[in-house]
Amino acid sequence: MHTSYNLRFIGAALCGAFFLSGCANHLPQRSEHEERVERKLLDHTLQIDVGEPKVLELPQRRVRVHEQKSFEVTDFEVTRRYDRYTPYQPWREIYEVPMGAVAVVAGVGANVLNVALLGSLPETATRDWISYGMAGLNPFMNVESNGRAEQNLASIDEVQQDRHMEYSNLPWAERPVQVTAGQQQFELLTDRNGVLRLNLLDSPFSEQDVGRISSLQLSIEDEQGEAKAEANLVVSHTLRGKLHEAHDLIFEDLEGGDVAQWVHRVKRLSDLGLEEEASELEQSLIELTRNDPELQDAFLKALLHDAGRLAADPEAR
Repeated sequence: MHTSYNLRFIGAALCGAFFLSGCANHLPQRSEHEERVERKLLDHTLQIDVGEPKVLELPQRRVRVHEQKSFEVTDFEVTRRYDRYTPYQPWREIYEVPMGAVAVVAGVGANVLNVALLGSLPETATRDWISYGMAGLNPFMNVESNGRAEQNLASIDEVQQDRHMEYSNLPWAERPVQVTAGQQQFELLTDRNGVLRLNLLDSPFSEQDVGRISSLQLSIEDEQGEAKAEANLVVSHTLRGKLHEAHDLIFEDLEGGDVAQWVHRVKRLSDLGLEEEASELEQSLIELTRNDPELQDAFLKALLHDAGRLAADPEAR
């Protein structure tokens, strides 16, 4: 008894599987074509260009940082093929069966007529009508319908078209650089061109005992930790001797001084060889006296007479 039950169960399962597989009306395959580019990173390096000379004789230095990469680039042409079919919906047989009968009769008539017309009728009238009619008459299959079609991925073919090398050399733009000065470590940012502007008379170095800073160590690292770079700048003994005095000349209260003191501070910075700092202080004093034309004129005349410097208000030009 159990054997008979098992045989009936297996037979029903096979019939069901056959029924389900026969429900789908298969359509022609559809293909998609696209191009795919595969980039393989071969080399990734960082470079810190501290410029020349390697010994700092001036408090300011522009350091350029670059990120270099090399890639192996492979181009592929990808073809995806899809099996398409019309899923079976039993309720559609209500109208497909009578329409199928009409289509078969029309197809047979078209084939008879085609014989008389020496085969001049198109296949859509002779062959397609009969195919449509037979699918409509089949109670276990719907007729083809592109509107209801579903698809499954059948295969993927990739054909290599080209392989070449690509190189990039980009600035380390707006990214951090670790700067170690003595026992202190600072994180500074490059600008959008990958340039780091170091100034030992500006923050954060101005807040340290700059006279004891004998060297600067610069280091960078990418986010994944795969590429690193380091560079060193030596601060000359001569520059270290100037930094304390230059710091006082630049940062002491300007409003508490008079014209003679202002001119002395500008001239002294120039005598120390810090011409860029002298020019910046000069322009700061011109800005400070903008609302007092008489005081500004006195400062400019004293600057020319006592320091031999010809300066002018840039906004007055």
